[in-house]
Amino acid sequence: MQRTVFTALFVALLALAWNAGFAPTPIEADSHATSGQGNYKFKVAYKGSHLPSEAQAVLEKAHGGFAIDRRDGKGEVYFALPGAGIIQVSADLSETRMLETDEAMKPHNMHNATIWYDSDDKAHLSFPGNGNATVFTTDLDGKLEHELTSPDGTSDLGFPTATQYFYGRGNFVPTDVEQLGSLLYVATGYSSLDYVITAKIESTSPFKVSWYDLAFGGKGSGPGQFGTGHGITVPSGTQRVDVADRPNAEIDRFTRHGQYISTLKLPLGSYPCDVDYLDNLGVVGALHGPDRPMGAPIYILENDRLVSTILPKAELGLENFQHVHNAVLHKANGKLYVIAQAWNPGDFAIFEQVM
Repeated sequence: MQRTVFTALFVALLALAWNAGFAPTPIEADSHATSGQGNYKFKVAYKGSHLPSEAQAVLEKAHGGFAIDRRDGKGEVYFALPGAGIIQVSADLSETRMLETDEAMKPHNMHNATIWYDSDDKAHLSFPGNGNATVFTTDLDGKLEHELTSPDGTSDLGFPTATQYFYGRGNFVPTDVEQLGSLLYVATGYSSLDYVITAKIESTSPFKVSWYDLAFGGKGSGPGQFGTGHGITVPSGTQRVDVADRPNAEIDRFTRHGQYISTLKLPLGSYPCDVDYLDNLGVVGALHGPDRPMGAPIYILENDRLVSTILPKAELGLENFQHVHNAVLHKANGKLYVIAQAWNPGDFAIFEQVM
């Protein structure tokens, strides 16, 4: 009798948690395998089964990236999946839930995500919709605040090639977006343009954003040019804009004015999709590795020096991680984690540092 009552109570509590939007207690990976070198070895902490059922149903379509609220007392992680919407992962990584997502963006792929804060310290999430030519901005509850659509060619983008491209009705395919000061920086590496273009945030109450006269990059293999300008990152506490140049296996660095600074080289053939920084560490998710049958690597950098290579497929048994599309660093409960997303097929995993 007591067991029956306990079981009924447990089921009722589980139902309440589910209805509140949180997934059930996460299923931890059953593997004790590790991957990486030196002080930066990692094991699988959570897999795709950690996500809400709506997200699991479309996980193979994953083709995006993550935003982390790194303000003191926060730490939540956000990303989106086409057909499901925006997912929030709790700061301690133990819970996940779906956010109500506007139908204007829910069906579409959000190729990455960024979080930024306005002058009132209100947080906003911006997502580049690569399939429907729109950069969406929401609040932290998923409420749609703004849609930035393609330049129409009448606005001066600061570089004749970029302005004329849109005047000639060139495709707008945003692959990433970052905020620095009053500007949004938008990568267009999936188009023949391949410039970083910018838009000015004129107001957030009401929301008003307009295209701005600053563009830089362009197709090529020379300094400050992109083979495919894929991901954009503004390292915390800097005025620097880093662009992951996928086929050239490098991270190109620019001032906030688009002036080329330097290039961080990565292993040849690695196809870096993006870079994320935390303190003196960096993490790079790569579409390919130099040894492609091993699956794609995740590189850990310390002071810009490669110190560890994680191989999710070959060494941790995650078969879907043939390509890594995005990876970010996160600290929770005194531990270091890497949160990663695979592409084609899509997948999700959280890796915990093994000390």
